[in-house]
Amino acid sequence: MNIDFEKSNGLVPVIIQDFQTLEVLMLGYMNPEAWDKTQKEGIVTFFSRTKNRLWTKGESSGNFLHVKETHLDCDNDTLLIKVSPVGATCHTGNRNCFNTNYNQNFIFELENIIADRYANPSEASYVNSLRLKGINKIAQKVGEEGVETVIAALNETEIDFVNESSDLIFHLLVLLKEKGKTLNDIALNLEGRHNK
Repeated sequence: MNIDFEKSNGLVPVIIQDFQTLEVLMLGYMNPEAWDKTQKEGIVTFFSRTKNRLWTKGESSGNFLHVKETHLDCDNDTLLIKVSPVGATCHTGNRNCFNTNYNQNFIFELENIIADRYANPSEASYVNSLRLKGINKIAQKVGEEGVETVIAALNETEIDFVNESSDLIFHLLVLLKEKGKTLNDIALNLEGRHNK
């Protein structure tokens, strides 16, 4: 990348975006050294204007930003870095520095919640109860919810249809987790089909 660091006195703005949800997490700045370190380590490092030094996001909190993709804007003076964040991005403990709502991306959050239920099983968790019954039961639930969604679409109210569709997607997410797959795997497959 031919980044123009000179245009803004040696610093370029860097927009940090969640790779999975596309949520904008924060804005920081990089100088050439921060950019080199970020590329080398695969973890976002900024130049902190307040500390006047390189600063790896997460160096004290452990909430690192793992680089997935980098993009340079058309003027070569702003970076977009898509990341896989560990924990909260903002120093206040919020998911992002802009305190935006997450509801438009809740399916991705739900996928993370299901993954957490797998990693930290609890007797009170419905996901855990499904998991304990095995893949046959999980797959059966997807089939049942699929049929109920079709019935709701043809014969019931819009609210019933939305509720049954929600049940279907939830159980499909559990099945994806059980099979070791993610929404990203599905998105990539659909993108590949679209591009054929």
